[in-house]
Amino acid sequence: MARRQPPAHLDEDAWLEVIGKMDEVYSQLVQDEIALEEKNAELEQSQQFIAGLLASMSDILLACDPEGHIEESNHALRDLVGATEAQLRGSPVYALLGDSASAAQLRKTLGGLRRPNASASLEVNFKGADGALLPVDLSCTVRSNANGRCLGHVLVGRPLGELKHAYRQLHEAHEALKRTQQQLLHAEKMASLGRLVAGVAHELNNPISFVLANAHVLGGYGERLQRYLQAVHDDAPLEQREALRRQLRIDPLLADLPSLIEGTMEGAQRTADIVSALKRFSAMDREQLGEVQLNEVIERAIHWITRGVAPDLRVHWQAESEPRVQGNAGQLLQVLMNLMQNAYDAARAAGRTPPEQWIAVEQTPGWVTLRLRDNGPGIAEEHLSQVFEPFFSTKPVGQGTGLGLSISYSIVERCGGSLLAGNHPDGGALFTLRLPALG
Repeated sequence: MARRQPPAHLDEDAWLEVIGKMDEVYSQLVQDEIALEEKNAELEQSQQFIAGLLASMSDILLACDPEGHIEESNHALRDLVGATEAQLRGSPVYALLGDSASAAQLRKTLGGLRRPNASASLEVNFKGADGALLPVDLSCTVRSNANGRCLGHVLVGRPLGELKHAYRQLHEAHEALKRTQQQLLHAEKMASLGRLVAGVAHELNNPISFVLANAHVLGGYGERLQRYLQAVHDDAPLEQREALRRQLRIDPLLADLPSLIEGTMEGAQRTADIVSALKRFSAMDREQLGEVQLNEVIERAIHWITRGVAPDLRVHWQAESEPRVQGNAGQLLQVLMNLMQNAYDAARAAGRTPPEQWIAVEQTPGWVTLRLRDNGPGIAEEHLSQVFEPFFSTKPVGQGTGLGLSISYSIVERCGGSLLAGNHPDGGALFTLRLPALG
């Protein structure tokens, strides 16, 4: 019986289907190969990135398995111990240590670290490339898989020599900063002293000039009296003595002596009063707190400022009570003079003529509040939170240290009070000084 052949069109369909499947497989292979190459490129890039990180680390780093055999290290470690990567890979980490005590300490530490994320720190001695012992501050951390199984440890450390050098540099920088701070504080104190001295010099000038003028006149009177008394002692004739008496104007001289002596005594007493006031405001213990007559401090601050650096400052203040506060008279005088100086500078810089300041005192139970307002431009909103910061200043470079308000704030805090800065509704800056009341 003859076999029947399949139709020709069936063979063509089968081959077309096979060819189509082959194309699909080939296309998938090409896509898989492209994806594999991309993954290899990403992996190579990641390895280069990690290698770059390891190479750039200044701290030493190594990874070891649970038995302590080195699996990875960085350049810093290899440079420290003087070995290549091939020499280190697979060798025990304990062989890098310079003494048996360090090896035993590290072995004990790694043996006790098995939990995920567990870590410990210790100080061990590595053996340097030249054989010298190098103390290293070492941090050990467990390296684990997703299931929490310990795969080994990662050790990161820094030679203590570098740390000591860094600490020494930090200490030197800190000491330099302290010296600079002391110099700046001294400069601010000298600036406050300069304002005070300017007022004192002006205040002393009048009585001293008066005393000197009277002393000069008294010197001339003394010479004339000596000439007349010499004639009397020489028993000169009466007519000659009378003529000399008229010539030397002895009678007007004698009449003028009491007023000269009285004026000289008054000038000397005025000088003594100024010195006494200075002594009261410069107590030996600048930190000691006590009872302060606030009105006296305000009057003295106005007096020294207007007699010295701010002669055209117009101050509006009227004492209506006798508030007594807790504080230090000398330090509170420094605070008020600083606030008044700042007010004067701000008003002058804004072209106010004349510069003016208003001072008001309010007493409430337990507190005395002193408010100082000027006719300057006020404080910019963005500066209100900075005015008491050290070294902050809106004045031109070279005018002030930027420490006046910061020191004033600290002084008021030590007195148990507060110092606030703001702007008055009618314009100008407003500083509110609040101090504990006594009595």
